[in-house]
Amino acid sequence: MGSDEVLNHSLMVCVPLTTQQSVEQLVNDMHQAKAQGADIVEISLDSITNFHPLRDLKIILTNKPLPVIIVNRPKWEGGLYEGDENVRLEALQLAVELGAEFVDIELKAASCFMTLVEHKRNHNNCGKIIVSCCVDGITPPKEELLQLVALMQATGADIVKLVTHAADITEITRIFSLLPIFQVPVIAYSAGERGLISQLLSPKFGGFFVCGSLAGNPIPGLPSLEGLREAYKLEHVNAYTKVIGLISKPVGHSKGPMLHNPSFRHVNYNGIYVPMFVDDLKEFFSTYPGPDFTGFSVGIPYKEEVVKFCDEVHPLAQSIGAVNTIIRRPRDGKLVGYNTDCEGSITAIEDALIEHGCNDGGSPLTGRLFVLVGAGGAGKALGFGAKSRGARVVIFDIDFERAKSLACAVLGEAKPYKELVKFQPEKGAILANATPLGMHPNTDRIPVAEATLGNYQLVFDAVYTPRRTTLLKDADAAGAITVSGVEMFLRQAIAQFNLFTGLQAPEKIMREIVLSKF
Repeated sequence: MGSDEVLNHSLMVCVPLTTQQSVEQLVNDMHQAKAQGADIVEISLDSITNFHPLRDLKIILTNKPLPVIIVNRPKWEGGLYEGDENVRLEALQLAVELGAEFVDIELKAASCFMTLVEHKRNHNNCGKIIVSCCVDGITPPKEELLQLVALMQATGADIVKLVTHAADITEITRIFSLLPIFQVPVIAYSAGERGLISQLLSPKFGGFFVCGSLAGNPIPGLPSLEGLREAYKLEHVNAYTKVIGLISKPVGHSKGPMLHNPSFRHVNYNGIYVPMFVDDLKEFFSTYPGPDFTGFSVGIPYKEEVVKFCDEVHPLAQSIGAVNTIIRRPRDGKLVGYNTDCEGSITAIEDALIEHGCNDGGSPLTGRLFVLVGAGGAGKALGFGAKSRGARVVIFDIDFERAKSLACAVLGEAKPYKELVKFQPEKGAILANATPLGMHPNTDRIPVAEATLGNYQLVFDAVYTPRRTTLLKDADAAGAITVSGVEMFLRQAIAQFNLFTGLQAPEKIMREIVLSKF
């Protein structure tokens, strides 16, 4: 596939291969990238161990299984090259002569490089030149970015590429504004975890170029090729696609995209569910209005704080004081907050008890001691759910005042967190962990003393990454019924789906996805 054919594709998925390695390993990675769904790879000559221009470029270009972008990035632009500038440019010129589909040159060196390769390109029908610029620090205002892209276009570039490093997700809107308005194709995105949506939403705002990472070699801010292929399927994203975002900090652990996106497609709903690393809720909601951004999931640590940014709050969520789902009401654009965690978690616990024979016609939680660890957003949902079923709630939280506040609201009892390790529950009690303890990557911690687990009839863990936490494994070994946070996640997600889309969730499909992917 030549460079013109590549540019005619509606969406191009690129894998940057920037890890220091031998040219032989690089060729192997190119084949892996193709197998995992890439359309093109970016080769950084400055990362090749003991790089020899003629020898190594011939190996790369002879053995490439898909089109390549050749880069030789100097240290002053974030790369590894520290040698003579003429030697660096000569290596890129050689890549043009040997038939690389694309060569990437920095704006500062573009005029010199264009002079070097102009004759070869005119006479040999060589590949395309990408003129690029990497902006450090806070993303400049839109007007400055427009001037910068115009300057790159004026060099005679076939493609211009602008990379920023967003300090806040609200800066990404400036990137989206650049994509559709120039005479030459524009690649523009923000690197790092806060810039992830600049990749995932690029096709919606007119972009044609998305970067992804190889399996086993994640790059912050880039979706995996597997995620692009199976979860997001960005080739289906267009200007009319509705955006549903997960508001959280951090956000990389979320499994929501791999559940919601295939479910949207199953019912032919034109939407995309994306993780959003948010630092400031006020700035976020003022920057991402409707009608494109139609709903949000809310994760750690914002389930309580986000309540004040909702125009209206459902009575259950209002009583709990925590929102995990927001929809933008179509008729007036108002943000309406809901809590789907409450019923999702409590029904999961009830159904597990009923399945094990605890069924006298009412809720199996009625009259039971319900030991709740964590009084944050998820803890509040569990506490109110337990109260609604007639359980006796005891709450532990590292913030004792927060524990007391929740205990007062659910007519329960608060105890100091330091007493948890010695707490001896009565037989048949329920334990619910609503803290991040045990979440990946700190998977070896549990919130209670292992010796006390045998006193609980059922142990529930709101953590779902990993699916079988250390707490659940230890509780299972102690003979308790165990309920994974995956079950809560699934049930609350089904309720969210109905709110987001106005359609009936494909529950069977969603359960199959959870069982196969989590």
